[in-house]
Amino acid sequence: MKQHYESFWTHLEEERLQPWREQLPALIDDALHPEGNGNLPRWLEALQQIRLYPQAHNFNLNADTVSVAEGSPLSAEQKAALRQTLRVFHPWRKGPYSVHDIFIDTEWRSDWKWQRVRPHLADLRGRKVLDIGCGSGYHLWRMAGEGPQLAVGVDPSLLFLNQFLVMKHFIGPQVPAYFLPLTLEQLPVSTKGGAFDTVFSMGVLYHRRSPIDHIYELKAQLRAGGELVLETLVVPESFGQLLVPEDRYAQMRNVWFLPSVPELEIWLRRCGLVNVRCVDLDQTSIEEQRSTEWMEWNSLQSFLDPQDHNKTIEGYPAPLRAVMVCNTPQ
Repeated sequence: MKQHYESFWTHLEEERLQPWREQLPALIDDALHPEGNGNLPRWLEALQQIRLYPQAHNFNLNADTVSVAEGSPLSAEQKAALRQTLRVFHPWRKGPYSVHDIFIDTEWRSDWKWQRVRPHLADLRGRKVLDIGCGSGYHLWRMAGEGPQLAVGVDPSLLFLNQFLVMKHFIGPQVPAYFLPLTLEQLPVSTKGGAFDTVFSMGVLYHRRSPIDHIYELKAQLRAGGELVLETLVVPESFGQLLVPEDRYAQMRNVWFLPSVPELEIWLRRCGLVNVRCVDLDQTSIEEQRSTEWMEWNSLQSFLDPQDHNKTIEGYPAPLRAVMVCNTPQ
């Protein structure tokens, strides 16, 4: 895994990223040697099998399905073996992907979210982009497809890291996309300010016990005038100002604060962000998040009231997602 970072360090020559260059190697080394993760050996073995396949001649990061393919198709035997190896990385939650014409139909149609978010973003060409809670890296690949100078995803899940490295192997090192198996809180912060032009946090805020701290930590990674894209669960204004689930929300225990959009706007302005606006509001459907052969566990349909999909199984408002875009002051 460490070879993934060999070219990464050359992107950290900017003064504001010097703390990253100094502190990240040890943090990554610690993250790659966790105790008690019984799945890691079989993931690493499967990743070694993936590396027996050559780098793809063709890849497409700008289509709804992020895809890699050889110039000539694999034999039926090769394709069957590759499919079996890709299945080792179950569950595949964010996508979709196509690897040598093997379609990985992930739990989430993450391309639908990207279609809602992308029209409201600044041009990513030549920018430094940071994606917090990047999952398998689907959105990171879509960002990388737009020509940024650097695209960095951050997520502590080693399963997601391995899924990302599957695609990284086939796409190759020429695309400057990297995955850090860390948390936002672990990222060093320069005293001279952040270095990133655009920072994404999509599907993270409601998992944080201190959402205000999360916003400040995102802001700390942005340069002056940088763009924050925050996507999170909210409640309808008709529900009230804020929902704090008493126990579970849609069967998730790690959901803490679901504000209304006006309340979330206040949070962002209170943290010193400007030009705050909600650019999209969308209720998640059972077509966007569902069980598939690549994610065989229960999904959204099991977490909603079977008689009324506008409510969770606990009786709360069904998942409603807001996309907020704002900036740090110049």
